[in-house]
Amino acid sequence: MKFRNVGGNASTSAPGGDIELEDISPKHNDDQLLARIGKKQVLKRNFGFMSILGFSCTVLITWEGFLVVFASGFKNGGPAGIVYGYILVWIGTLSTFATLSELTSMAPTSGGQYHWVAMLAPPRYQRFLSYVTGWLTVLGWQAFVASDGYLNGTMAQGLIVLADVNYDFKAWHGMLLYWGIVLFAVFINTVVSSLLPKFEGLILIIHILGFFAIIFPLIILGPHGDASSVFQSFINGGNWPTDGLSFFVGLLGNVFAFFGADAAIHMSEEIQGAAVVVPRSIMMSIILNGSMGFGMALALLFCIGDVEAALASPTGFPFIEIFYQAVQSRTGASLMTAVILTLAVCATVGTLASASRQLWSFSRDRAVPGWSYLQRVNSKTAVPVAAVIVSTIFSCSLALIILGSSTVFNDVVSLSVVGLFGSYFLAAFLLLWRRLKGDIGPYQATSIALSNIPGAPLSWGPWRVPGKFGIINNIFTVCYLVVIWFFSFWPPELPVEASTMNYGSLMLGATMIFSVVYYFIWARRVYKGPVVEL
Repeated sequence: MKFRNVGGNASTSAPGGDIELEDISPKHNDDQLLARIGKKQVLKRNFGFMSILGFSCTVLITWEGFLVVFASGFKNGGPAGIVYGYILVWIGTLSTFATLSELTSMAPTSGGQYHWVAMLAPPRYQRFLSYVTGWLTVLGWQAFVASDGYLNGTMAQGLIVLADVNYDFKAWHGMLLYWGIVLFAVFINTVVSSLLPKFEGLILIIHILGFFAIIFPLIILGPHGDASSVFQSFINGGNWPTDGLSFFVGLLGNVFAFFGADAAIHMSEEIQGAAVVVPRSIMMSIILNGSMGFGMALALLFCIGDVEAALASPTGFPFIEIFYQAVQSRTGASLMTAVILTLAVCATVGTLASASRQLWSFSRDRAVPGWSYLQRVNSKTAVPVAAVIVSTIFSCSLALIILGSSTVFNDVVSLSVVGLFGSYFLAAFLLLWRRLKGDIGPYQATSIALSNIPGAPLSWGPWRVPGKFGIINNIFTVCYLVVIWFFSFWPPELPVEASTMNYGSLMLGATMIFSVVYYFIWARRVYKGPVVEL
């Protein structure tokens, strides 16, 4: 297959320039669609619709995630705050990923946000904005892996406490469990990587069956509260000046329950029919997970029992105590908790996969230190093993920071929210801007020209929200992301002490300073935006 670039490098030529591909078959397979955005097919397309739906659902694990971070929303918002906050976040997540799905359909690449910003931003700012977006995404996903590992390690400790009341809870025990869980994810992602699609399909089944295995004992055996205690009871446990402010601070728990919906985006180059399959799988996973999560939220709030005992649980997780109060059996509650822990551990597998693919893609475009090493792909498995290893080292290193404070998890969560929601905002805002200007052409199923890269024309993909509905949705997305991003920097309570301070802004600032300094010292010489490889 021969490619011809007329008018210079596609990453620097003027929009609308005469850039085209020659001698491509009219049949649009995935390799050809990837070629249209200037990339070679390197990874294996092992995922179909059901397997990537399983991947998306099991990274999201919304009903499980809600149980795990339940205390955050309960402290700031109470039962009513959780219910209404959940609805708001669910709608906001659907809106956000309808917008990002439009972009995925336009350019289904593992790079995701930074590629889209490069193709949408004004030529003068394309390179720098793309670079910053890429680092925000790297930061968000690496912190997400760390938060997953930390939660799972401490949840395993909580399960041990439930089963053995004499267990001496030590923070370093949780760190070792954290490392063990991350290494399990490494094993699945490297040694048996060919089984990852089947693994995710299996976990999807357990994810759905597990929901019923938890909710039935809870609502049948547990105590039942009244509707007013759930829908009208607000709690301002953070000592904020108003209940409304407390409500917005408490949204972070619900946001985390929906976190990671862009996981499938960063697997795009391993998915068959990615331009259509990825958007459909993302939207279906949010609807499916959101429905189960809302059902679990209502069940837990109606069957909460002794609230003070739950919040003071020696396990560290109120939902474990709620399970115990419901079934009145340590064995039964342990089995229920084990279901949650198993699914959460499996979610780390998908989280690490997406984090490593995003890092690999950014390295492929020469944006990070050591990019020539990080862009390597194993010739036998077609897995970016180097990116997996670096992601593992980074997340395991964060475990050492977590040893310093039991509340630092909130900072890691806020760091992942700050990073990813910042990247979502830049991409969504630029899409809205281009849309309003009328710069995006219609979908051209038979086109063979380079498109949706810097210097080439923009065109819609086969999946989008049409007409005015698309504009309205993009506007809502931008507004929602601003609100969530703003409150992700807030501490959980007043007065603020060293142990409760939200250090997300500090960690974000340190990362951005490093990335910008690296950019002006070295990266601007080699990073020109998404590289046209053909």
